Amino acid sequence: MCGPMIRQNVAPVATSGSAPGGADGAPANPAGLPTSYEHGNRLTPVGSEVDPILVEIVQGTLASVEMEVETAIARTSRSPMIRDAHDFRAGIHDRQLRKLTGRSYSALVHPIVRDFPLSEMREGDVFFHNDVYESEGGIGHLPDLCVTVPVFHEGEVVAFVQAFGHHDDIGGAVPGSMPSNARTVFEEGLSVPPIKLWDAGVPNRAALRIMTRNSRMPDSLAADLDAECSACLMGARRLSELFTRYGRDTIEAAFDAILDATTETYRREILSKIPDGTYVWEDYAEHDGVDEPQLHTQRITLTKTSTGGPGPGDGGPKLVIDFTGTSKQAKGPINHCGDYVGGNFLKKWLAPILRNLADTPERMAELDVNEGIVPLIEMRFPEKGTLLTPIYPAPTNARTFVILRLLGVLAGVVAKAVDGQMPADQETIRYTGVYGKDRDGNDYLMREVLGGGSGGRYYADGEDTIHVVPDSRNLPTEFTESRFPFVVERLGLAVDSGGAGRHRGGLGYEKHIRMLQDANFMSIADRSILACWGVKGGKAGRPFEVTIDVGGPDERTVEALADAEPVRAGQVIRIRTTGGGGWGDPLERPYDEVERDLRWGKVSFEGARADYGVVASGTKDEPVIDTGASDALRAEVRAGRGDEPFFDRGPGYARLAEGRGAAEVDWV
Repeated sequence: MCGPMIRQNVAPVATSGSAPGGADGAPANPAGLPTSYEHGNRLTPVGSEVDPILVEIVQGTLASVEMEVETAIARTSRSPMIRDAHDFRAGIHDRQLRKLTGRSYSALVHPIVRDFPLSEMREGDVFFHNDVYESEGGIGHLPDLCVTVPVFHEGEVVAFVQAFGHHDDIGGAVPGSMPSNARTVFEEGLSVPPIKLWDAGVPNRAALRIMTRNSRMPDSLAADLDAECSACLMGARRLSELFTRYGRDTIEAAFDAILDATTETYRREILSKIPDGTYVWEDYAEHDGVDEPQLHTQRITLTKTSTGGPGPGDGGPKLVIDFTGTSKQAKGPINHCGDYVGGNFLKKWLAPILRNLADTPERMAELDVNEGIVPLIEMRFPEKGTLLTPIYPAPTNARTFVILRLLGVLAGVVAKAVDGQMPADQETIRYTGVYGKDRDGNDYLMREVLGGGSGGRYYADGEDTIHVVPDSRNLPTEFTESRFPFVVERLGLAVDSGGAGRHRGGLGYEKHIRMLQDANFMSIADRSILACWGVKGGKAGRPFEVTIDVGGPDERTVEALADAEPVRAGQVIRIRTTGGGGWGDPLERPYDEVERDLRWGKVSFEGARADYGVVASGTKDEPVIDTGASDALRAEVRAGRGDEPFFDRGPGYARLAEGRGAAEVDWV
């Protein structure tokens, strides 16, 4: 173990998006916040040494505390969205507000320290916020409620434990607080700037009463907040014990070492795989709930340079992500406030995509994303008034259409740089649900975050029915049927939903719900027109689709953005989520793999012929492939092909692009 370390703050370094100065005339800090508190800096001098074994111990302890906090929340919360669907996450940050853990993304501590000086914080304090525009980009929509607890050692703040999750209802125009046609944030629910929710261990019951009074689900909201506050307080005690065990100087040296290691690993193993140059690609959200469906563009111009990164080891590779060309802010709620703190939240949100450049899938799984990736990425935002730079009070509740799409845009622009050695597209989150009166006349709300298929990869098929939120899941049928007035008649894979390719896209869900009482169906989803794109010859997956009264006289397809679609007792709601895009030419998929897909029920006999050029007969359990007829069919299909773009967006793109089959940026 190393000896005591000397605490030192290095001089602040300006970042893109910095504010011109604080409200009191003080110079802006590195995060661009209106306060003189410096953050984002190292805790120890460059070159400080610490025992590498101790670094491993500290890193493992941080991961353990983070998991313990999340486990406590899952076991003591009440709402289905938190307890069962697990749509929440925790994070640990140092006193310079840098995220230390990397298993999951998290919100930011910046707005708390902006409004509450560290010197005035006390043990037992719990801070709360959900205001999108006051969150410095860490909160995307109002249902995401965030609690932050400072960690103390010898009377001083040394770290923070934070948790935020998607709660059932925080008020607003519709149950669930996500009105699909909102035009302002005021319609989306109660907006709370940073406040002190607990003061030295004493809850602020007036603030809690205001929040629960504004919720349609006051009991579950109160229970969830209590669970999150208690879990974070427990996590703060665990971290305080770590500081007591090894000493503040040693622990802070370990924090720096953890982040330095991430920076150097990504420079050496990831960024080095991208050739120097500038690459451009774009993708689109298809609707905003107000205007007619159209292409809401999100564009990235990616520039890779071999030198010029700030932070430890200056002179290594660096990425510049420029969002110029992104569409103006939407009238409806698909905007995302990304241009705060130099894009700090977006850097950590997008960085996991870069892990796909690791040498092996096993190595990719080992790479966390923490604050260490921030010095490697510079973000450049367009002027205020775009999808990523909305002007208050623009609505944001469906901002997933933007931040999920940006994951795909980054994957696509990197794919152009590395000859397609990136996964095809996925759309693995959307909100669906029903609400109304149960048999006893009580109000209920059942909302679910169903996943979809991930994109095919250059070495493997995509995964079926995954969720972008770590550890999240669909609601158990046993739970929903016992609590809500419906029966789940089917929950399985959506056959043929994965995009065809040498490596097939993963399949989405198919879920059938038969209502036992009259109700209303709600949906906040994208990719119902535009599909998850395929790459390097791979085809797009099947879009999202909801059908009500399947097989009945009132059968109809529902818009992907819906607040109150009526459903009568006895009618069936069929939900089909997106399939991932395919990777590589589907005519190169080996016959034995197509046979396996037929046997497993992932591809139909019709799909095998149409998508893979495979002629098969027999039964699902014993399919028989006619190799001669298949060879001839594949040769005929190849002969009829023309020049094809690098990306396949599916047939829905032409509907919104004036008949064009591809965008200019789709060619390499």
